[in-house]
Amino acid sequence: MATTRQIVNTDKAPQPIGPYAQAIKAGNLLFLSGQIAINPKSGEVVKSSFADQCRTVLENLKAVLTAGGSSIEQVVKTTIFLTDMNKFTEFNAIYGEYFGTAKPARATVEVRRLPKDVEVEIEAIALCN
Repeated sequence: MATTRQIVNTDKAPQPIGPYAQAIKAGNLLFLSGQIAINPKSGEVVKSSFADQCRTVLENLKAVLTAGGSSIEQVVKTTIFLTDMNKFTEFNAIYGEYFGTAKPARATVEVRRLPKDVEVEIEAIALCN
């Protein structure tokens, strides 16, 4: 039996800035594209602080998860992209606020640059209904 593929989109998270979907639902899995620190209402990059960028990214991630019939507790894997690994400890503290005991598998890498010159991007895979 073929698995269905459904594009997930919500106006509660930033619209894609390129030729990709916010997420793809395939069977009982939800594959989320990388979220960056864009305010979904204004379309502007959050530049106030690294912590504010992290929280915006995580809120955007939560909005896409909800739109796809999932939640932060159902995330099984994340990939984190940071432009400065010296901010890893600060990032971990904020990330922990969101994931609590529902800790997914994770990889974190430092990259030279991210879209719109943000400091953090997160992609995820989650279980969904």
